[in-house]
Amino acid sequence: MKFRATTIPEVLLVEPEVHRDDRGFFLETYHAGRFESVGISDTFVQDNHSRSRRGTLRGLHGQLEHPQGKLVRVVRGEIYDVAVDIRRGSPTFGRFVAMRLSSENFFELYIPPGFAHGFQALSEEAEIVYKCTDLYRPDDEIGICWSDPQIGIPWPLEHPMLSEKDRRAPWLAEIEQRLPTYPGTRA
Repeated sequence: MKFRATTIPEVLLVEPEVHRDDRGFFLETYHAGRFESVGISDTFVQDNHSRSRRGTLRGLHGQLEHPQGKLVRVVRGEIYDVAVDIRRGSPTFGRFVAMRLSSENFFELYIPPGFAHGFQALSEEAEIVYKCTDLYRPDDEIGICWSDPQIGIPWPLEHPMLSEKDRRAPWLAEIEQRLPTYPGTRA
């Protein structure tokens, strides 16, 4: 298992070691000791599974009082996965990391608490599974507009399919004062 830095140091690309033979393949998708060796000691408390049709864009989503760290991987198809730093006072506030994750490359993206998350399905169908460090709380959820020019994400497919909730999501600047703060920063 290899951990690769991204343009935001806390967000890591995880490359599992895939063992292939005539029968198929085997890989470890999570190993607590290996994650701890790179400074990730999160406890994962919820697993989610999502299926999306090509062009579906889900996000950008986060939680205010109970931010969720996530470990995202694709079990079928391909997605464009995005993490946006929404921690007020962070040196990378408003910046994003985007990666193509697929069932072919087996890459995983570790997104720490305090980031908004979203993805767009690039294949005809895409299924993702992701571990979360806190439970989903609908009353704590926030959304940020997927096309916010302050963030400037270059989504690969035009005219995404969106939920009504994601279609109405506010700009980052509209909710900035409500967002979690970066450790060591005054609120």
